[in-house]
Order: sequence, then C-alpha cells, then structure tokens
Amino acid sequence: MRRHIATVGFLAAFLSLTTAALAQEERHEIAVQGTGSFTKDSDGNGVSQHTTDSGGFLVNYRFHFTPWLAAEANYGYNRNTHENTTLNGPFNINANMHQTTGALVLTVPANATRFQPYVLAGAGALTFDPRTEVLGTPIGADRQTKAAFLYGGGANVRLVEHVSLRLEYRGLAYKQPDFNMTSLNSDSMTHTAMPTIGLSFRF
Repeated sequence: MRRHIATVGFLAAFLSLTTAALAQEERHEIAVQGTGSFTKDSDGNGVSQHTTDSGGFLVNYRFHFTPWLAAEANYGYNRNTHENTTLNGPFNINANMHQTTGALVLTVPANATRFQPYVLAGAGALTFDPRTEVLGTPIGADRQTKAAFLYGGGANVRLVEHVSLRLEYRGLAYKQPDFNMTSLNSDSMTHTAMPTIGLSFRF
C-alpha cells in the first residue's frame, strides 16, 4: 500500500511540474513575412513556360510541441504573369497565386542566444487564379490547384522579448499550371524559390 501511495504521489508531482513547465513555455508563434517569388522556366509537349518574378506576403502560425519540434500552417499570396509559348503562338496569363501549406519544423533551441535556426518540410496546395479582366487573358483560362512539396529553412533573430526578425528561404516544387487549357499543358515540373523576411510574435 505504501508503495502504491508513493507511486501515486510521484506521478502527481511529476504531472504538476510538467503542467507548470508547459504553462510557462511560449508555445504559439505568429509571423507576417514579405516574400519574393522566382520560378524556374520549363519546357514540355512543345510548350515553353516562363513566370515573371514577383513579390507577395506570407502569414504563418507555428505551434511548438517541444523546444525543438513544431508544426506550422501557412497562407501566402503573390501575383505574376505566366508567359506560355506554344506552336499556336504566345499566351500570357496574369494570375493570382494562393499558397496553402503545412510543415513540420525542427528548431535549434535558443537558450541564451538571440539566434534560433530551423529547417522545415511539408506539403500543400497552390491555387492559380487567372485574372480574366486583364486584357489578353485567353478565353477558357480557368482556376486550377496544384499539389506542392515544401522545404526550407531560416532563423529567428530575437529583437525584444516575444518579438523576432524572421529570415527564411522556402522552396516549392510542383507541376506547371495549364489553367485547364490543353494547349498549355507542358506536363513538366517546376520550382519556385521564395526568400522571405518578416516579424514573428511568440506567446
């Protein structure tokens, strides 16, 4: 009986200390980042595709399970022009791109330092929404979503308590959009490099 009482007492004390420690941790993090978007050219099926460089923004929420492991959800937006050269001539489509992704994040605990590097990997969806009101957008161009693989890394540099400067590189690999137009289907993969800078708030 004494052994059981001692065991129960130990577990109660352990859970109490663990709960108190978790309550003191800053497990939530929100970041707002400005992004650049640089997409690799591709060719296939007689279609050459080039996407203009552009800027945008990214909103990020990160939940820290432990000091070194976190999960994040992201929404990003940018606008660019998809320049397609086919046997039937050039087709330029000005489109909004919406990025919805999730990832696991491995972080080096900061401890006493201000510099906290991390790497991330995940997946999500890229939605390409043609701006049909723009002169020259071909009739038939339609909204299209492509699956994407996400990887990257960066660092938080603490400025003041709870606030850090975030410097990050994100890479997205996906199949080129054709906007549901058979004549623009190159059936080729591409890659978008997205350097970012912004602020993160941890609480």
